Amino acid sequence: MQFFPPLQPATLIKRYKRFLADVITADGRELTLHCANTGAMTGCATPGDTVWYSTSDNLKRKYANSWELSETQSGHWICVNTLRANQVVREAIENDRIPELSGYSKLTAEVRYGAENSRIDLLLQADNRPNCYIEVKSVTLLQHGCGYFPDAVTLRGQKHLRELQAMAEQGQRTVLFFAVLHSGIETVAPAHHIDPRYAELLAQVQQNGVEVICYGAALSAEGIHLAKPLHLVSKQ
Repeated sequence: MQFFPPLQPATLIKRYKRFLADVITADGRELTLHCANTGAMTGCATPGDTVWYSTSDNLKRKYANSWELSETQSGHWICVNTLRANQVVREAIENDRIPELSGYSKLTAEVRYGAENSRIDLLLQADNRPNCYIEVKSVTLLQHGCGYFPDAVTLRGQKHLRELQAMAEQGQRTVLFFAVLHSGIETVAPAHHIDPRYAELLAQVQQNGVEVICYGAALSAEGIHLAKPLHLVSKQ
């Protein structure tokens, strides 16, 4: 995925009200950015970090600029715009860069499914094989040399695991896809210390047929693309 027009750099002052962040641009102006990430963003929003932002030409938007990436003072690149995870994974599948998900003829996004009124991020279909339901999660929390998900208690994420397990029990293929959008993360683990129920459910659904796929990404101000598979560990 390429950024067009190119991203612009700024220095983070603070993030607040979850959806907003104030920055100082390279020419010294103070600017308010929209932040699409409603999570804790632990380690991703330290004042003084370099922020890379995009600009929309949509005149109806209150804030034309969106926070896309953080470049930390320790040199890590992080995608903080959670909307990008689905886009990056979809592009990788369409370009046949994820061997585990190759061989399907149709890809559809945001399809309603399940008993709990969910929408699956990506649905893959092909003749003569089960449908493949893919739930995409963005991993950006780095602690003690490992990437963790989630970064806050997530009832919605727990619901998604239950929905995936139900589809697996019906004979469909189901995948939880961790898109690791932090350049410092090399392994992924469920965050037992943050959301123990999510970690328990993840172990349960894996035993009941839900696959877990983890891929790290190459990130820069020019764009993002999935680069290599990573390992999921049961670290506690």
